[in-house]
Amino acid sequence: MWLAIAAVLAAAVVLSGAAPAVVNIGGFSAALSAAEARWERSFQASIQPARLRADMRTLSAAPHNAGSARQQQLAGWILQQFQADGFQAHLEPFDVLYPTPIARRVELVAPHHFVAGLKEPEPDAAGALPTFLMYSADGDVTAPLVYVNYGVAADYATLNRLGVSVRGKIVIARYGQGWRGIKPRLAYEHGAVGCLLYSDPQDDGFARGAVYPRGPWRPAEGVQRGSVMEMTLAPGDPETPGWGSTPGAPRLPLAQVTNLQKIPVLPLSYADAGPLLAALGGPAAPPSWRGALPLTYRIGRLGPGTAVVHLAVKFHWGLARINDVIATIPGSTDPEAWILRGNHYDAWVDGADDPGSGQAALLEEARGLGALLRQGWRPRRTIVYAAWDGEEPSLLGSTEWVETHAAELNEHAVAYLNTDMSQAGQLRVGGSQTLEAFMNGVLRAVPDPSGAGSEGDAGDLTIRALGSGSDYSPFLDHLGIAALDLGFEGGGGGGVYHSALDNFYWYTHFSDPKFLHERALAQTVGTAVLRLADADVLPFEFSGFAAHVAHDERQVEAAYHAQPHANGVDFKPLRAALGALKRAAIAYDQALAARPLSSGGGARYAALNRLLAQSERQLLEPAGLPGRNWYRHQIYAPGLNTGYSAITLPGLREAIAAGDEAAAEEQTQALTQALAALTRQIQAARADL
Repeated sequence: MWLAIAAVLAAAVVLSGAAPAVVNIGGFSAALSAAEARWERSFQASIQPARLRADMRTLSAAPHNAGSARQQQLAGWILQQFQADGFQAHLEPFDVLYPTPIARRVELVAPHHFVAGLKEPEPDAAGALPTFLMYSADGDVTAPLVYVNYGVAADYATLNRLGVSVRGKIVIARYGQGWRGIKPRLAYEHGAVGCLLYSDPQDDGFARGAVYPRGPWRPAEGVQRGSVMEMTLAPGDPETPGWGSTPGAPRLPLAQVTNLQKIPVLPLSYADAGPLLAALGGPAAPPSWRGALPLTYRIGRLGPGTAVVHLAVKFHWGLARINDVIATIPGSTDPEAWILRGNHYDAWVDGADDPGSGQAALLEEARGLGALLRQGWRPRRTIVYAAWDGEEPSLLGSTEWVETHAAELNEHAVAYLNTDMSQAGQLRVGGSQTLEAFMNGVLRAVPDPSGAGSEGDAGDLTIRALGSGSDYSPFLDHLGIAALDLGFEGGGGGGVYHSALDNFYWYTHFSDPKFLHERALAQTVGTAVLRLADADVLPFEFSGFAAHVAHDERQVEAAYHAQPHANGVDFKPLRAALGALKRAAIAYDQALAARPLSSGGGARYAALNRLLAQSERQLLEPAGLPGRNWYRHQIYAPGLNTGYSAITLPGLREAIAAGDEAAAEEQTQALTQALAALTRQIQAARADL
């Protein structure tokens, strides 16, 4: 899901060429490094493009949204795959709020009549969901139409300057420049009574290249489905906020749910949006608001010629049964430490790219680990592989599982590694920046999928911060478990995201036809799992993290002082805490480098590894971020007005953006305390060395 947003801040990483001879692997004693390298080479050699292709064909053979009969069949098939690979595996069920549409209508009623088709180019496959946006409000409204560009906060500021109000209107916004779920919320906050979202061909269609089936881009009748739940407040089942929706669990009445949309919203193709936009009168829209449709983009006008739209949506607000597939390899010497790896397997329709690409890689990794088990390998720590159900609606399967097992995860979890969708192109990595040096080491050991070798230093990876949008969120944002999210992107073109055209044909013709990047993804993530599971000392590194946070603090402080009359927040304690964190991080790195690691089984470094595994937890604020207490991480969170994309130091940034001096001072103190807690954890780790 996260690849759908702009990822321009993510650093592109070119994987190294042929794996070099390993002298020493970070976190491993010299005695174990050579053995680890042999296991890794055996694992990487076992990853087969033909099996990845076959798995994707199975996964994407038919529509399989959460709760469907086909999804239940896939749950059983995935369970069998894990069991055949030597994992202990089971299904874990949850009952979740899952509204499905029973009525949809969009029609232009003035100045002339037009009825939107609300269909995609090919006949709907049996069992496919229609084009809709889950967790929209029910509604039946008729009102003038206003074009609001991307429908983000900056666009409403422009409308305000132009003297245009959307109060009492239906807005039409194009996809892009922000997550879909913030668009109807902002429309509602500005007084709109309905919202339409469409894919403009400038962003996702013929202006970008050939359209499906001749090319990868979205055709005229392609539609992006999705969820519009307020996931910036909390993901998961909205009727069980903070606790697992296990069968029979208590549930909030629907009327008490706070993170659903307040107005009806539907998605459109650009074939359906074109007649609506063409009917708008008034002056031309600003140049930056103009898309690629062959019409004059206008904002709309009142009076004679006003474009009036009728929008009606009605849902069946029922529960669906979803099933996570949980598979485990028990650890041999430190079974109480868990390395977690996950990808979702539900899709809006066929889902070859999203999520079939990530799920096929996960299954092939499991086969590779199973092959190692048959060769005599046993992981030091417990490895947990998870195929999540219900990710597309709102990270349902992962969030409900994390909330159900929160106490166990807080005690045992070391790290969580996530994938979602992946194409050809360049590797993007986001997550906990304490794992940045670790991932650089992993990438040096994995062959370049293009066969071109390295184009420079393979150790230049910069991990981007994570917000939300995929299954890492409950682990990192809610429980403070170090997390990584990986995927290739940029080489396959866009165009079929969340549509019925995200199918096996599209992926094998326009994305990664030889499954070489798929193989590299499985090799990369699997190698990371092996190293985390078997390292003598967990490979967390804090100097780079301290540098990232110091950079972010300078940005935030500059933004604060750029405001008029900003003088009430004292940043000195925060800067002092950052200085102490940097010194502690350097001292730990130096202490670790100064003494060779010895292989002492599970006991020698047990206390140290527990301190390291718990390090990310120190960055949590138990009370949560202001106004959204489910999000507790003080360094990473999705932005309230950006959705998927991350903002760092979120509580402080948002208080400053709101001009709330008291809140900014309070958040500065909370952040200072969190950094001080991490500093003490690092100092304890150094002392243990």
